[in-house]
Amino acid sequence: MPTPSTPLPGPGNGPASASVPVPIPSGDPAPEAGPRPRLGAVLIVIVTAYLMVGVDSTVVNVALPRIQQDLDFTPTGLSWVLNAYTLAFGGLLLLGGRVGDIAGRRRTLTAGVLVFAVASLLGGLAGDGGLLLAARAAQGLGSALIAPNTLALLTTNFPEGPRRHHALGVYATMGTIGASLGLVLGGMLTDWASWRWALLINVPIGAVVALALPRVVAEPPRHAGHFDAAGALTGTLGMSSLVYAFIRVSQNGWTDARSLLGFSAAAALLAGFTIVESRAVQPIMPLRLFADRNRAGAYAGVLLVPAGMFGAFYFLTLISQQVLGYSPLRAGIAFLPMTLMAVLTLRFVPRLVQRHGPKPLLVTGTTLLALAGGWLWRLDPGDGYASGLLGPLVLVGLGIGMCMMPLNATILTAVTPRDAGSASGLLQTLQWLGGTLGLSVLVTVFGTATRHATGPGATVLVDGSARAFGVGALIALAALLVTAFAITGRKPAPASAS
Repeated sequence: MPTPSTPLPGPGNGPASASVPVPIPSGDPAPEAGPRPRLGAVLIVIVTAYLMVGVDSTVVNVALPRIQQDLDFTPTGLSWVLNAYTLAFGGLLLLGGRVGDIAGRRRTLTAGVLVFAVASLLGGLAGDGGLLLAARAAQGLGSALIAPNTLALLTTNFPEGPRRHHALGVYATMGTIGASLGLVLGGMLTDWASWRWALLINVPIGAVVALALPRVVAEPPRHAGHFDAAGALTGTLGMSSLVYAFIRVSQNGWTDARSLLGFSAAAALLAGFTIVESRAVQPIMPLRLFADRNRAGAYAGVLLVPAGMFGAFYFLTLISQQVLGYSPLRAGIAFLPMTLMAVLTLRFVPRLVQRHGPKPLLVTGTTLLALAGGWLWRLDPGDGYASGLLGPLVLVGLGIGMCMMPLNATILTAVTPRDAGSASGLLQTLQWLGGTLGLSVLVTVFGTATRHATGPGATVLVDGSARAFGVGALIALAALLVTAFAITGRKPAPASAS
């Protein structure tokens, strides 16, 4: 689960991913002239906007069984409730940052919050699955406008020094806890009211943030430039086609004509995206970012780590409620050991990276993630929470805590000022797309394993999920090989690591 670069997924970014503050070019223009608002109010408004994104990456997860019951989703089709959000978010994230540079960051952030709030209202009132999926995609669009511009506004509204460092620390912490807060909050609202309130709660919060932004946050000057619409379109459609094809396979098998058409369209669109980016004057994904071996390897790790873990949380959410009989609230609380381990690990990781470099932590972290997937691969219908789920969740928390900050630091080391925004935007994009693609692959494995299965529903769910967990373990193993052989042992430069 992947979360944005200061989170995530989530499921997403995975349900709880950690990150470091993204360095911003030092030559960023000062905000517009005028009375400077109190920085405490600026921080509250910006962080609240960003927290909406982190919370909503997981807030519907524990509500999925209720949503499936009310809107008649199939088990594989239900994954689109998550994928519709993460695909739009990840696919448009790079463009969202560029829109803020040109149209104005505060203006873009305000527009993103309003889109997010309206989409939440429509999703909360949805009477059928199609409208809910459309609303979730619109939420992803709003998040893509929110995430990159919150960080940019923090750096332009806070002066260099301790105040900015404190603001960035609060921002990073919110990214870390947002996904877990979403699980607990979603469980509470689903248990005490309805799954619809997991979406409707965003409406009053979004309205307050949208009203406060122009009154509290100063707007920095805009930059000249143009949108890479062709890159955003081909990239988003290519990834959407690939995910659609995988989920179609899970329902209809590998001989399905639409599945094969989806794979063909994805290959053509992603090839076109690469060509467009190689020729664009201001690409949303500069290909020169992959010229450095360590950065290219870290980007591969950022894609693979949530790809292996994001889908696991989808199945664990279903197992905790449909097999263990947990309420939505109890299911959300069941994930807290993972979050606590990730947060505790993060307290020591920056110091260890400075002393030993990122590679030892990356190898250890990906090893723990592979072990967690292997443990879940052995899951049995008779296992309880303590015997079957608690141990893997602890290993996942440790693994994510050890992986994400070193990966981020490796990516952002030695990035030129002109590429700092693109490098961090691509980092967030790969986190979300990795989680989305990983979920679609694991759902395909589940659907293939259970399409002709017979027996009690709980047994079928656990057996099919175990197969998916096994593939997740193999993806984590691929991340281990990347970190072991593609990334060198060099330490990040002090400025980037900080």
